[in-house]
Amino acid sequence: MRENPFSLQGRTALVTGASSGLGRHFASVLSKAGANVVLAARRLDRLQSLAAQIEAEGGKALAVTLDVTDPASVKTAFDAAGALGPVTILVNNAGVPSGSFFTKTSEEEWRAVLAVNLDGVFRVGQEAARRMVANGAGGSIINIASILGFGVSKTLSAYAASKAAVVSLTKSMALELARDKIRVMPWRRVTSPPRSTTHSWPARPASACWPACRCGGRARWRNWMGRCCCWRRTPAAS
Repeated sequence: MRENPFSLQGRTALVTGASSGLGRHFASVLSKAGANVVLAARRLDRLQSLAAQIEAEGGKALAVTLDVTDPASVKTAFDAAGALGPVTILVNNAGVPSGSFFTKTSEEEWRAVLAVNLDGVFRVGQEAARRMVANGAGGSIINIASILGFGVSKTLSAYAASKAAVVSLTKSMALELARDKIRVMPWRRVTSPPRSTTHSWPARPASACWPACRCGGRARWRNWMGRCCCWRRTPAAS
């Protein structure tokens, strides 16, 4: 029988920021595609609830505490993930927002946003890549970026800067890790239509920038995002 190119059966995926939002949804979709899922975030109680839900549906899941700003925590989480097998799929999803005008953005807010959104992506991605290279089996890394990495809006300077840096970092990672059969891809997070046409959004139709507009609401948009994120890890995307 021909192998299903969309199956993730037997592979192990680690999802950061899996305690809520898109991270939680990505984990659920990956499990339904057959992957063993390592749920990583700071809020262990929420992760355990999701792990129980996934296992009740016939999947395999493991909840691990992970603070992407702490190198020791990252290493410990990957060590624990080994209980489900070597991680060959990483969803670098953890992120925090910003909400201040540029002139009112404090040093603390600026550093806090970059510490999670950029430094965290680097730190977790590097740990995953080093282990994938050592295993010699290749893998897939998806760094969750944002439409704000390509176009900006008011009060989001720290967030937009962090996501633009993630896009550039992803390109560098992809170039260097290709020889080890590791695919590295960005994925744009979109949350709602732009609030004003005066903002510097990319020059393309609104329907192209905002999948929520053409997918029939937030629930269908989230499902669309999950399916696309999952597909990028399957052999079919090779």
